[in-house]
Amino acid sequence: MAIATMTTPLPFSFFPCLLLIPAICFTICHANSNLLCIQSEREALLKFKNHLIDPSNRLSSWVEGGDCCEWTGVVCHNSTGHVNQLHLAAPLSEPDGFATNAEWEAYNNSPLGGKINASLLELKHLSSLDLSNNDFSSIHIPKFFGLLESLTYLNLSGALFQGAIPHTLGNLSNLQYLDLGGNDLKSKSLQWVSGLSSLQYLDLSSANLSKATDWVQVTFKLPSLLELHLLGCGLEDDPSPTSVNSTKSLVVLDLSGNSLSSVPKWIFSLHGLVSIDLSGNSLEGPIPDYFGNISFLEVLDLSINFLNSPIPNSLYSLNRLQFLSLRGTELQGTISSAIGNLSSVTHLDLSDSQLSGQIPLSIGELSSLKLFDVSNNQLNGQIPLSIGQLSSLEEFDVSENQLNGQIPLSIGELSSLKLFDVSKNQLNGQIPLSFGQLSSLEVFDVSENQLNGTFPLSFGRLESLETLDCGYNLLGVVSETHFSNLTRLTTLAASHNRLRFEPNSSWIPHFNVNGSNWVTGILAQSFPSG
Repeated sequence: MAIATMTTPLPFSFFPCLLLIPAICFTICHANSNLLCIQSEREALLKFKNHLIDPSNRLSSWVEGGDCCEWTGVVCHNSTGHVNQLHLAAPLSEPDGFATNAEWEAYNNSPLGGKINASLLELKHLSSLDLSNNDFSSIHIPKFFGLLESLTYLNLSGALFQGAIPHTLGNLSNLQYLDLGGNDLKSKSLQWVSGLSSLQYLDLSSANLSKATDWVQVTFKLPSLLELHLLGCGLEDDPSPTSVNSTKSLVVLDLSGNSLSSVPKWIFSLHGLVSIDLSGNSLEGPIPDYFGNISFLEVLDLSINFLNSPIPNSLYSLNRLQFLSLRGTELQGTISSAIGNLSSVTHLDLSDSQLSGQIPLSIGELSSLKLFDVSNNQLNGQIPLSIGQLSSLEEFDVSENQLNGQIPLSIGELSSLKLFDVSKNQLNGQIPLSFGQLSSLEVFDVSENQLNGTFPLSFGRLESLETLDCGYNLLGVVSETHFSNLTRLTTLAASHNRLRFEPNSSWIPHFNVNGSNWVTGILAQSFPSG
């Protein structure tokens, strides 16, 4: 694939509403609070603050004598006045590329650090605690957190805690949401998890669980568990395969980035699964047919493994599937025409494998498809005309194959298309005039083919275009009109063609590619006469 795909799909989560509950409650409860906070709880919060390091002074509103229900990050119950929630997460999103130095400095200083004082135990009614994305890199998760009996929501993700996960967390029988992901944690056993009888969401990603051989037995006995995220935990194959009969509730399972060499058979007894992520393991052998029995499946990610097999026909029966990634799995064989049965799929990534044969015409039946990536395979034949039926398509990448024939005119029907990459194939003929209709197009790469003829003037209408690569072809004349409205163009590659470019001496380009002298200096070399 000559140019990387432009978007990365977000991980599937069955209940984002649970993540939003604290934020919603923060707005509503805070706005309706007419009571002054309770003095003992105010004092507890001030003790808590005094042991923190606060480089950006985020907690400047936390002062003696103030109403703690009005303090930043504090939510009180609107009828009792008890502190109910603490939202002290540091900002997760980095400033954009136009941010000032002051904005970057504020972002870098925003994480809280220091120590966490046990005065929090005075907050007997605390139901939600969010300390995520801070910097507690010098301390362990406090054992006294296990005494915060009212907690239903605990988010310590990305806060750089280290050391062993305290087993006292298993005392939080009311806890519904626990996220410890993205820390430097370890646990030799997950027996403590068995006490979390109300848990619906568990994320221990990045914790070292290589010695916790009981993780399957423990987690799948949680009666209400909906989501389990164990990304990058050092998990290996269970030496004593377990039959999972207890959990009927699990909907999302993320075991990506581990060291599993085969798909655990117990997965196929979890018939309610909606999302399975086994990417980045060491899975070997054929893709099991049993995936086709998980009829509610919407997300399946098996990318970056060693499956070395054809795509099983059973996968094509998953008509609820929205996200399918088999990227980098050494797939063999052909793409079946049955792929048209995946009527709900929006993201289809079969790149970086050894697929052969043609792209089936039935691909045009995937009316919801937004991303189609089969780059870096051994596909041949022509790009099917039916591609023009994919009205929702945003990214089309068939680069690094052996495709031949012409680019179909029907491409011009793809009004949502942002990325078009057919580089490193054997395509011939002219670039269709219909490309001028693709007003959303940002990346256009047809390099290293055998395209000829005149470069279409309609390209001058592509106001969103940022990358244009037509190098190593047999293309002809280029004029100022081709660049008339390309104000966002930042990358232009057109060398090794038969192009002739003769701009008017007064012409001023409306784009800036690697500096203002690029056009006069490089175009003369890239577009030689003849």
